[in-house]
Amino acid sequence: MSEIVFHTLAGFPKSMSPSSHASETDGFVFLTGQFARDLDNPDKELPIGIKSQTRQTLANMMRALDALGLGADRVLSVRVFLTHFKRDYDEMNEVYASFFPEGARPVRTCVGVTDLVRDALIEIDCIARR
Repeated sequence: MSEIVFHTLAGFPKSMSPSSHASETDGFVFLTGQFARDLDNPDKELPIGIKSQTRQTLANMMRALDALGLGADRVLSVRVFLTHFKRDYDEMNEVYASFFPEGARPVRTCVGVTDLVRDALIEIDCIARR
């Protein structure tokens, strides 16, 4: 069995939960859930609306992947959590589609949840491969 590496990313705010920013084994990288906080000013209020929050959340995910030496093209699986599924699903998808090129999109699960950290509308995690 391969070694497991737990990543704490330099220049990133501390995780909201008692967890690492990412963990890795056998070339698979598991990124912790991202939400729409400003990584450079984490106490700033979250943006308003699902489109803005989706854009910021995915930008945070891409920034974390980049810090690990990975890009969107290495993402295999994504999980999306929405607090207002029926209301926000279509608008979230509009923004989400712009981050992954057609024909190279990772598999995805999207579920409705009752609440997220800091009253976020969306949280996204992913699995990537080196």
